[in-house]
Amino acid sequence: MTDRTKPLSVAVIGAGMAGRSHANGWRMATTMFDLEGLPPVRLAAIADANLPLAEDCARRYGYDKAVGSWQEIVDDPDIDIVSIVVGNDLHRPIAEALVRAGKHVFCEKPLAGTLEDGRAMAELEQGAAREAGVVTGVGFTYRRNPAMARVAQHVADDDLGPLSLVEGRYDCDYACDPSGPLTWRFTGPLGSGALADVGAHLIDLAEFVCGPIESVAGGTLSTLVTERPKPLGFVVGHGAAPVSDETGEVTNEDTATFTARFANGVAATLACSRTAFGMPNGLRLEVYGLQGRAAVDWHRPAEYTYDDEQPDATTRGERRIIAGPHLPYFNGGYPMQAAGNGGGNAEMFAYECRAFLDQVAGLDHGTPPNASFTDAYRTMLVVDAVVRSHQSGGASVAVPAPESEL
Repeated sequence: MTDRTKPLSVAVIGAGMAGRSHANGWRMATTMFDLEGLPPVRLAAIADANLPLAEDCARRYGYDKAVGSWQEIVDDPDIDIVSIVVGNDLHRPIAEALVRAGKHVFCEKPLAGTLEDGRAMAELEQGAAREAGVVTGVGFTYRRNPAMARVAQHVADDDLGPLSLVEGRYDCDYACDPSGPLTWRFTGPLGSGALADVGAHLIDLAEFVCGPIESVAGGTLSTLVTERPKPLGFVVGHGAAPVSDETGEVTNEDTATFTARFANGVAATLACSRTAFGMPNGLRLEVYGLQGRAAVDWHRPAEYTYDDEQPDATTRGERRIIAGPHLPYFNGGYPMQAAGNGGGNAEMFAYECRAFLDQVAGLDHGTPPNASFTDAYRTMLVVDAVVRSHQSGGASVAVPAPESEL
C-alpha cells in the first residue's frame, strides 16, 4: 500500500503534442474530485531527445527539470510514476525498463508499434509488474469525456432498449498535405497508420459502450499519399517542419473501414482516416436501440444528442443535452460547477491522470480505473483482425480474447 503522506513524483517521457497534454494532466490531477487520502504530487521531470523542447515543456507546466533521454528517468530513484508519450515502437523497451526499476507506468495509446510488442507488454503487466506491485495503465482519453461516459451509462441502464446498430467515425486531416514530413507515424506496418493512431480510440469507445467485439469483416485499408519528404530535424506532433528533397515510402494506411460484430450480437460500421479534408478531429459515435438513440460528436464536446420514446409521439425527436453537473466527471471535476460550460482534451487528460493516481494510492473516489495493458492489447487484436480481413479480401475474422493469446 502506498504511503499517502509521501509525495508521488511524476515524470513524462515525451514533450510533444500529447506529452504536453500528459504534463498538464498531472499538474491538474490533484485539483479535482475528493482529495481525501490523495498523496501530494511532485512534478519531477520531462524527458525528450529534443532537449530544448523538454526544457520548454518543463518550464511551461512547472516541472523541476528537463532531461535529454528516457534512461535518465529510469535511473532516477526519486521518480515513482512515469507517462510514456513517445513513438509507438519505443513503448515496449521503455515500459520494460521502468517496470524493472519499480516505477508505475502510464502509457499513451496505442499500446505498442507491433502486435508482438503489445503481447509482450500485456505479459509484462500480468507477470513482472504484478509481482513488483507496479501499477500499469493506458490512456484512452475519450472515455473521460462527460458526454461519452453518459452515453455509455444510457446503454448500461438499458435506456435505449435492445441495441440494434453502432456507427462510428474518426476522421482527421493532418495527413492531407503530401508535402508533410515522413515521420514515424507513416512508416510502420499495415494497421499502424490511421487505424492504430485514431482508429484505436474509436475501437476502444465502441467496446467501452457496447462490450467486446467478437469479429470484424469488410476490412479495407488504403494509402492515398504513398511518398513523403524526409524531415531535416525534429518534428513535433502533426506540425510542419523543414524537409529534404529526398522522399521515403509511406508503409501504412491513410484510411480504414470495416464492420464489426459485438459479443452481444450488435453490429457496427466503423471508419477512420487521417486524410479527411476539413476534419481536424472529427470523432463521432452513434448508438441505436429499439427505443432510443444517442450520439456524441467531438466537434461539439460539451453536449450529446438523445432521442427516445416520448409519451406523445408528436413531440419526439432529437434533443441536445448540454453538459453539466448531472454528467459523469463534470461534478467535482470542472472548476466552474454550472451547466453549459464546455470542456476539452485538457480536462480529459487530467481525469485519466487523476484516475491513475487513485489506482497507485489504492483509493476509490469514483473515478473508473484506466484501461490496462491487457485491455489495450485487446484493441490491438481488433486492429490486427481488420488488417487480416483486408488482406483476405474482406473476409470475416474472429477477434481472440487477449487471455488466450498470452
